[in-house]
Amino acid sequence: MYIYPDNLAAKATLWLWELKDLAIIGIGFLIGIFSLVRTGAPLPLALVVAYGFLSIRFDNTSILDFIRYAAAYFFTRQQYFEWRDPT
Repeated sequence: MYIYPDNLAAKATLWLWELKDLAIIGIGFLIGIFSLVRTGAPLPLALVVAYGFLSIRFDNTSILDFIRYAAAYFFTRQQYFEWRDPT
């Protein structure tokens, strides 16, 4: 079932994923199956399955978004602390 975005402002979704994520999952799945058949390496297919699980959206938020926000907060954005004497 295709759900069209609200007032053309929201991102288009299909089932539990955004269409961009579905395209990435579909192309990655094809590459993963090809690598599994040709080389016997299951790692690319496992990465695609993990991405598919992490990109599931509920209430317009995914686990992948939370991981990105947490990484930005703890590692990439500067935190500013100002210490003052309590007296």
